[in-house]
Amino acid sequence: MAHPAASSLIRLGAGERPRFWVTIDTEEDFDWRAPFARSGYRLDSVPALAECQAWFERAGVRPIYLVDWPIVTDDRAVEILGGGAADGRCEIGAQLHPWVTPPHDEEVSEQNSYTGNLPVQLQRAKMTALRDGIRDRFRLSPLVYRAGRYGLGPETAAILAELGFRCDTSVRSGFDYRAGHGPDYRAAPLAPWWVPAGQGDILEVPVTTVFGGLLGRAGSSLYHRLARQGTHVGAALARLGLVERIALTPEGIPAERACRAVDIALDQQVPILNFSFHSPSLQPGNTPYVRSAADLDLFYRWWDVLLEHLARRGVEATTAAEILAMAERRANAA
Repeated sequence: MAHPAASSLIRLGAGERPRFWVTIDTEEDFDWRAPFARSGYRLDSVPALAECQAWFERAGVRPIYLVDWPIVTDDRAVEILGGGAADGRCEIGAQLHPWVTPPHDEEVSEQNSYTGNLPVQLQRAKMTALRDGIRDRFRLSPLVYRAGRYGLGPETAAILAELGFRCDTSVRSGFDYRAGHGPDYRAAPLAPWWVPAGQGDILEVPVTTVFGGLLGRAGSSLYHRLARQGTHVGAALARLGLVERIALTPEGIPAERACRAVDIALDQQVPILNFSFHSPSLQPGNTPYVRSAADLDLFYRWWDVLLEHLARRGVEATTAAEILAMAERRANAA
């Protein structure tokens, strides 16, 4: 998707407050360091979705589970999440991992792990299979889509509109995936925008990442220019206090830095603070971020800290339907 002009971004209206959205990449367990494979994955973390959902219910937050094909085909996942979705305690959207989603007509490779790199007809076939699987198993029509690995392509919006989706949340602002044949989101804005898509516009709601430090947003170009030399350069810039990239996620981002990122986003009047994480992190041993029971405890304590900070700043939780309604109001008022 092309990045929009500043004039087309969805801004807060008079008297409107920013809201936050919890988006969960709900997926199979696999070794992130290994080559992509159609088989060999596990679904051991699926039972942990029950505690996750119970935790967010107690916190008064309705997360959206962006489920991929292995999750759709798992009866336990359908039972855990389906009831919550039916009762309005959570939402279900789609997340496409092409290497495990039928039809399996492409070679499995890093380049083909980004759905937007596949032939258009194959993209459409995989997206249709996932949409129909969610419809048949969860008894609902998903409105929200995320490309696995944030792998959008130029045709994604048109296919989404054709399949009845209303919202995409694949853009990861401030990140550049070109080294692995993926998209470049370095210059993507943080505010949502409408993407013209023929059969109906698609609302893009980027995953929130901000740049802090002495240089702030102005330091993002320096960060990207030097980060090409290796991840250690970005860490060095952060240690010097010049510029640091902070994503709104409990995966690898300490709570105090995430709170700082919230404040930066609010200062920039970002309408939707889009938090994200991967469901395998709900069980120790699946991701680099949660290796032990102590790490899992820290994971939930991270949310305690962030939700308390958001409440102190007057930022309430929201849902896909509320985000779409807000965006439509702002578009009609323009």
